[in-house]
Amino acid sequence: MSGREEITQVLCKESDMKDGEMREFEVQGQSILLVRHNGVFSAVGNKCSHYGAPLSKGVLVGDRIRCPWHGACFNVRNGDIEEYPGLDSLPCFKITVENGSVCIVTSKKALESAKRVKPMSDRSAGDRSTVVIIGSGPAALVCAETLRQEGYTGRIIMVTRETNIPYDRTKLSKAMNAKAAEIYLRPIEFYKEHEIEVWTEKEVVSINTDDARVKFKDGSFLQYSQLLIATGSRPRELKCPGSTFKNVFYLRCPEDANAISEAATSKNVVIMGSSFIGMEVAAFLSDKASSVSVIGKSDVPFQAVLGKQIGEVVMKLLKERGVNFYMRTEVREILGSDGQVKEVILRNGTRLPADVVVAGIGVIPVSNFLKGSRVAVSTKGEIYVDQFMRTSVPDVFAAGDVVSFPLAMMDGHRTSIGHWQMAHAHGRIAALNMLNKQVPVNSVPYFWTSLLGKSIRYAGYGEGYTEILMKGTLEELKFLAFYLKDDIVVAVSSMNFDPIVSQVAELIFTGKRITKKDVLDEDFINVIGKL
Repeated sequence: MSGREEITQVLCKESDMKDGEMREFEVQGQSILLVRHNGVFSAVGNKCSHYGAPLSKGVLVGDRIRCPWHGACFNVRNGDIEEYPGLDSLPCFKITVENGSVCIVTSKKALESAKRVKPMSDRSAGDRSTVVIIGSGPAALVCAETLRQEGYTGRIIMVTRETNIPYDRTKLSKAMNAKAAEIYLRPIEFYKEHEIEVWTEKEVVSINTDDARVKFKDGSFLQYSQLLIATGSRPRELKCPGSTFKNVFYLRCPEDANAISEAATSKNVVIMGSSFIGMEVAAFLSDKASSVSVIGKSDVPFQAVLGKQIGEVVMKLLKERGVNFYMRTEVREILGSDGQVKEVILRNGTRLPADVVVAGIGVIPVSNFLKGSRVAVSTKGEIYVDQFMRTSVPDVFAAGDVVSFPLAMMDGHRTSIGHWQMAHAHGRIAALNMLNKQVPVNSVPYFWTSLLGKSIRYAGYGEGYTEILMKGTLEELKFLAFYLKDDIVVAVSSMNFDPIVSQVAELIFTGKRITKKDVLDEDFINVIGKL
């Protein structure tokens, strides 16, 4: 049988599925998701285009399915991606209903593709406009792709100081030995095919918004019609004595991750910082280094974001793998000889052997090149944008970790959120508004961390929470934490409790409120499900 030959297969009886129901079917060895909504059947691929999660285990609200793992959303009528992370849409299949039987009509070739790239416009020689994108993270890439998907025919130039084309930065601390090419978000041919220019090793030093011109470190200039600043953040540098010794590392790019992984093998590693980067690095190196020590200022890891109880669980998990913790302290000095790290001295006088030091003590927005420009930035260096990702200067947009933006779920409260998912969303919104579509950013923050094969998921905005309500069993690593402010759930985190985090994200997105009373109900999962 040729790949294009038509296949018709009965999936089920029309009466087998209720309205609002979804079900997984196998067709020629491929997983298909069938949905019935308002009496209409539709079918899409069942694997999320991000990391392949089974969407049948996700959350269906109307025509929108949300992934149970990382919160990406797809329209089940056409398969289009509507929320991130991820870049691709789902394959969509023809469904017919004949004599009470629901049938899929497709081909072998169509079934074999788990992802679908939205159609993109070609560049037109007659279009003299140029969009310049500074940065190469998800905000930059999604902006470039959305412009082409929405019919933009001008020139698109993405410039980055890095040596690599866009890659999956979330893997740097989770799979530190992965080579850059293994984590590229798109192959190099993709950019050529869609005429998106990517200039690597090209550092921006200033922007003249009056002349619409970008200046580079090498002295060259670039004119733009519209500009997107998506430069992200950089690791905060250590200030203690000895911080310039060899083998003091910061994690920013694949080369950094590879160098740490290589230098740490069978060596003594000290990690400064007990937040997400530090903990993921500790987990990765726990069975490779001869010792791993984590230094943190709080009582437990993740304390400010996830709370003390979850922090204690994570600390216990890593301690069982031999990771040592030195909490409620910080480094006083790094000692070494011949320029090489040998020892770390803590504030309380404790001395730790150290062949490798990894600093994960926070990040700073990369916006120093805006000094002297008319683009408004905060005292922390965050670029101020409105709900359309517009800066204080016309035709200059900004997106991702570098911005301070109004968060829809907090009634427009301005914040900066360094999530992989949110950067994708910002990139799309920036592109749509470059094309005058007037679409505001309306995403619910969603992130995850992965440690020793265990994942913690989080959705919402919990800053300033006043109470945490725990469900499940922390000891069995199956728990839910609801973060409340004025008796309203503002965020949720979980381990082994899918798809609750995605369910809560979807409720927050649609404007529903989950109260303390809802969470305290014995049948809280059903109560939340009916909201």
